[in-house]
Amino acid sequence: MESYLLTEMTWPEVEAALKTVKLAIVPVGAHEQHGPHMNESCDAVLATEMAKHLAQRLHPLVLVTPTVNMGVSPHHLNFPGTISLRPETLLAVLRDMVVSLKRHGIDKVLFLNSHGGNQGTLGLACASFAQELEVDCYYAKTTASAKQAMKAHISSTLFGHSCEREVSEAYYLAPHLVRPERLVKGDIVHGGRWEGMRPGNPIQGFYRYEEMTRNGCIGDATQGSYEIGKAIVEEALDELGAAVRALLSDSTDPQPARERELAG
Repeated sequence: MESYLLTEMTWPEVEAALKTVKLAIVPVGAHEQHGPHMNESCDAVLATEMAKHLAQRLHPLVLVTPTVNMGVSPHHLNFPGTISLRPETLLAVLRDMVVSLKRHGIDKVLFLNSHGGNQGTLGLACASFAQELEVDCYYAKTTASAKQAMKAHISSTLFGHSCEREVSEAYYLAPHLVRPERLVKGDIVHGGRWEGMRPGNPIQGFYRYEEMTRNGCIGDATQGSYEIGKAIVEEALDELGAAVRALLSDSTDPQPARERELAG
């Protein structure tokens, strides 16, 4: 196998894989509106594809769990089709997944997240699980570390949702998510209270997405391309891969997690 994907393995295959696996990657996405030109499954699919690519680079040290394909999306609920979880619901699902993984001897978990609305919940999850379950928990945004590619290819001052960045990532990882004939710029509502609560401002708070954009998009999706997506995704995978390897190499216990579980 080029990578360990739990959804495509039998239990004897998993048992064999656990001899080398040190960390589980849990893709975390969302089901929410992405304007008129992207499928609502966008975040879940991109999280899944990024996890698969990362697992290939880190084989045989990691395995990928099933994707958590709904997230914390109340800000999108006034657009038809969005399904949102309460933060406590997402926490409960993730906790049960981590407990199950630990039972199989995996005590290191990376939540690989593709939806910004999940970040706060994932931070709480990692802090809580580390203390309550005695596991090492980490979380990362799928392409946030691709800083050079973003700087080189993204010109919009407001981007991050159904924009040139996300459309480009989809062109590279999952082109079926994009409706090229429907690509539009974000129809931004200027002068709203949301402008004072964006990252970098003194006060943060909740606002609904229609307060910021009439069509559910920001940025300029018409500028997206396969080439930009490749640059962003590959840089992010380089950064994530190096970071995970560094975490795993810091372990002072050479005994695989599964062996520790059986020995105990």
